[in-house]
Amino acid sequence: MRALVLDRTRGLHMRQVPVPRPKAGEVLIRTAFTGISSTDRGIYQGAQGSIEANLPIILGHENCGTVAAIGTRSVTLADGGQAAEGDRVAVDPNITCHRCDYCRNGRPELCRHPVVIGVTRGGGMAEYFSAPAEVVYRLPDRLEFLESTAIGPLSCALHGIRCLDLRPNQRALIVGDGFMAQLFAQLLRIQGIFQIDMVGLSETKLARGKALNNLHAVYRSDKRRQTPPRDHYDLVIETVGVPAAETMAIKACRRGAQVLMFGVGRPDARFTMNAYDIYRKELTIKGSFSNPCSFGDAISLLASARLDIAGLVTHILSLEQVPDLMSGSIGGVIKAVVAFGD
Repeated sequence: MRALVLDRTRGLHMRQVPVPRPKAGEVLIRTAFTGISSTDRGIYQGAQGSIEANLPIILGHENCGTVAAIGTRSVTLADGGQAAEGDRVAVDPNITCHRCDYCRNGRPELCRHPVVIGVTRGGGMAEYFSAPAEVVYRLPDRLEFLESTAIGPLSCALHGIRCLDLRPNQRALIVGDGFMAQLFAQLLRIQGIFQIDMVGLSETKLARGKALNNLHAVYRSDKRRQTPPRDHYDLVIETVGVPAAETMAIKACRRGAQVLMFGVGRPDARFTMNAYDIYRKELTIKGSFSNPCSFGDAISLLASARLDIAGLVTHILSLEQVPDLMSGSIGGVIKAVVAFGD
């Protein structure tokens, strides 16, 4: 089968590799679509990200497709049903050990021994990939494959939203204008937050966000230094993961505000903040990691047609075009997905 293999930093090559053979309790999936995220680009560039990649690796952790084979005669999927060839499915990339203290105490996102499809085991930038049945979910008939590439990112955003105490009368600022920022804007709108602002670097992405999400205001934080007001927001969601954005997030908070640190930064990155402000304003600063117990909910939310995913997908690529995207030759991307034809 064809597969894109990352064998070193910035070394992404098309290879012919064997089709995986599903083990007991696993299914083989014929890939229909896989999304490309900032995590994929970070791994390509040599960054560690949420978890260190095992090279060589077939990237792709936002995957959907059809069940092509089953490792044992009877396999139970994550939704409780029995797997069958031809099932349309999406795959949660996060496989936990179920044995460590965090898993046993209901915190699987903090598992000590995680395995991640597309990061530490082969992913969806190939014609086929295998996955344990416990992380494979059947898709509702009304949910298209293209939309289903957003289930993983949406489940991470849902976990972040659940970390916050939301009330309709709050003012919210989203720091960042990429795909995750746009998802958070839609989720906050569903929650009834009355004022949602966004700050970013791309005029095109900010305009897309304002049109899709009825944003109150957008701020372009580039060389003109147009920044959101300080001491103003009840909720701030940081989606970028760089020190300047994190500093901006803290400064934007009014008294009693909550800050969600969602963006994936470098492990050695640091930013400064005024400790007195945290004390005096009674700020709550929370991290949000992975997508515990949220994948099924993300499927249901997408199937409800309350989110606009198609409006955020700016590029549908072939597998052969992915290296150009990773190297920066393709610009203007909010969300890119890889489509596998017949």
